[in-house]
Amino acid sequence: MRVDLSGRVALVTGGAQGIGEAIAEQLADNGARVGIIDLDQDRASEVAKNLGGHSWCADVSDVTDMERVVNESEQRWGRLDILINNAGINSGGDRAPIHEFSVESWDRIVEVDLRGVFVASRAVIPAILRQRGGRIVNISSIAGVVPLRLQSAFVAAKAGVINLTKSMAIELGAKGILVNAVAPGSTLTDGTKNLFYSDDGVFNEKAQSLLSHIPLGRPAEVEEIAAAVTFLVAPESSYVNGTTITVDGGWTAGYTREW
Repeated sequence: MRVDLSGRVALVTGGAQGIGEAIAEQLADNGARVGIIDLDQDRASEVAKNLGGHSWCADVSDVTDMERVVNESEQRWGRLDILINNAGINSGGDRAPIHEFSVESWDRIVEVDLRGVFVASRAVIPAILRQRGGRIVNISSIAGVVPLRLQSAFVAAKAGVINLTKSMAIELGAKGILVNAVAPGSTLTDGTKNLFYSDDGVFNEKAQSLLSHIPLGRPAEVEEIAAAVTFLVAPESSYVNGTTITVDGGWTAGYTREW
């Protein structure tokens, strides 16, 4: 996808790998200067170097960390225009019904996936307002659109991200900041490969069943998720605010199998 992001500065949380890395690459390819925020310092530095950007080792749920990133970003580039709240975690193969779900796992997932969106946005928004407008894209999940079993914390956090996106859009739209979300379906990241799409994946035996619910019959590539984000930060999406673009191959459209 080709859009004009020349002169724009974007921060991508969780940008060291997977969907976040693909988003950072597309933004840079379209002219933006990109900052990578991730706890994996070595990988974040490598990605940023390849894109001609900069990286920060920071926890998105930590107020001090995010304020430091914003201050250093403005010192480096003189502005901030775009925030991509992509950082997120799930319980991986450790899934359980809610009455058996670990409180520690609940707290950790909600801390990153929901509080992290709030803390990062809270830190970055004043800088974007100084430019009289910009874009924020929050990465949710189809698990925030329709409930899934055995993932209560992830489902709750990602549903929260969708309504938080709407609230932000209502508050910030008149100030020139457009806020939207993207909800990926099953996507070929290292995490899902380890869970579903490798021979020794934790849920390998369920992969075909999962794919049978998707009309396109395959998981998404990370670049396909990134393309939706690129559209939402492009000048051409100037009247899109408070929406969630679901990129799931039709999974949540109500596709049913013939038995």
